[in-house]
Amino acid sequence: MNLLKALATISSLTMLSRITGLVREILIARAFGASDMTDAFNVAFRIPNLLRRIFGEGAFSQAFVPILGEYHSKRGEADTRRLIDAVGTVMTWVLMGVSLLGVIGAPVVMTVVATGFRGQSETYTAAVFMTRVMFPYIGLISLVALASGILNTWRRFAVPAFTPVLLNLCLIFAALFVGPHMREPIYAQAWGVLVGGILQLIIQIPALRRMGVMPRIGVNVRAAWADAGVRRILKQMVPALMAVSVAQISLIINTNIASRLAAGSVSYLTYADRLMEFPTALLGVALGTILLPSLSKASAEANHHEYSGLLDWGLRLTFLLALPCAVGLFVFGTPLTAVLFNYGKFNGHAVEMTRQALVAYGTGLLGLILIKILAPGFYARQDIRTPVKIAVAVLVITQLANLAFVPRFGHAGLALSISLGATLNALMLFIGLRRRGLYEPAPGWTLFLAQLLAAVTLLSGLLLWFARSFDWVALGSTPLLRVALLASCLVLAAVVYFGTLWLMGLRFTAFKRKAG
Repeated sequence: MNLLKALATISSLTMLSRITGLVREILIARAFGASDMTDAFNVAFRIPNLLRRIFGEGAFSQAFVPILGEYHSKRGEADTRRLIDAVGTVMTWVLMGVSLLGVIGAPVVMTVVATGFRGQSETYTAAVFMTRVMFPYIGLISLVALASGILNTWRRFAVPAFTPVLLNLCLIFAALFVGPHMREPIYAQAWGVLVGGILQLIIQIPALRRMGVMPRIGVNVRAAWADAGVRRILKQMVPALMAVSVAQISLIINTNIASRLAAGSVSYLTYADRLMEFPTALLGVALGTILLPSLSKASAEANHHEYSGLLDWGLRLTFLLALPCAVGLFVFGTPLTAVLFNYGKFNGHAVEMTRQALVAYGTGLLGLILIKILAPGFYARQDIRTPVKIAVAVLVITQLANLAFVPRFGHAGLALSISLGATLNALMLFIGLRRRGLYEPAPGWTLFLAQLLAAVTLLSGLLLWFARSFDWVALGSTPLLRVALLASCLVLAAVVYFGTLWLMGLRFTAFKRKAG
């Protein structure tokens, strides 16, 4: 399998997902701005997203994919099929119970997650209602994670990568055609999330059936629970749950803090996070998706050279593509925010507040992406405890940083704390891999980093000049001109960055790599 081709496939589909996601955010920003109701929706949506990362794409995938890969490589079709059916049965019934409890206990959940809303009865009531509507999404999207884990293990990356587009299309449809006809228009977004979850699950079914690995959901949960493979996954999920939960606990704390800051703070962070998700998803998530099955296979075959080579390839690609993105967030935040969100109720003040969050996020973007490359180095070897220990230490450091940064920088201080924590997390993961002898850097890193430094320096100067030479908010009176100017800046920036690297002798064909 050509890893670079697989990365291009996933990244292109992820780009489609992020573009539709941006359209979604632009429509929400245009209709609601950074308001109390927008905060209520964003907080309510974070709750199923939080649990999704714990039970679905996070802990479950980290435990399931390496063990499924081992079964697929060594155990044969019958044992692999039995494992898939048992896992599907346990997940379905457990998630139904979790979803029911979430719908019933929504007021308690909202009180814990956003205590600042309790003094705002209208915002609190709206957040509780939308939490109830969206909570079943956790069950749906966790089953999507099961299906995606199976497809990714069989190296079928396209359908899982396309799936998030459906959620965005549902939310766009809700904003344009449903919301205007509702008494409280923001509620249409909550219903759009629920419908999007249903469609994301349905689209997986044809691909699973074609491959003959469609999970057969049984009613004998006890027998499925007793399956040896399920037991191994559950055992691995315990530390994985701790690792993911630590990150989500930090998110809950930050959301709680943001709910107590000035109105709109949650939304400023959400809009900034949406921009940050472009590079983290296009590169970090895509690379992590590709690397985990390949690393798991190399680990099962005790192929240390291949294992280290895969990590080295992922790290070089990350530095090559993440550094210019970090520079863009750090110095080009105003143009990006203005062009994408500065319409309707999203005014110049909201642009500036979002820019501040983007600057803070930009300082830690490289670390955020590196975590998604380095952590699979442990997960593939079914070592989840090490990332857990690191995550706990990072949680403490992040919250201590909040004490220092939030009083001074407000909502941007929360983003800065996250960036600091992510950078330290990536550094500790890297040190752990090196000390265990799991990763040996290939020759040429010194020259590679020197080439990147020169290209990034020129890129920074170019973007800074464009950011300061135009009034990007005032250009909102001529939106098409503003969009064209931004597009020209980004094209020129890409030419300068990659052209400088090429002139300094970097050949991009060196990043081609195959995996068995």
